[in-house]
Amino acid sequence: METLIWSGAAVSLAGLVGLVWCILKVARARRAGLSDKDLRAAIQKVVVLNMAALFVSVIGLMMVIVGIFLA
Repeated sequence: METLIWSGAAVSLAGLVGLVWCILKVARARRAGLSDKDLRAAIQKVVVLNMAALFVSVIGLMMVIVGIFLA
């Protein structure tokens, strides 16, 4: 079960990296001085990636919890 815990931690960390990447992407788009329409389009693209990163992070945390319960 230790493998499940560590692999879950790695998956959760990958999700966290994705979330940080989304934050940086939106911050760069805001600093670029885009028009309102272009900024909305850029943020809409990031929203999908943000949700995917959240999903990956949650799956990783669930793997850790299951590993702890089974240990």
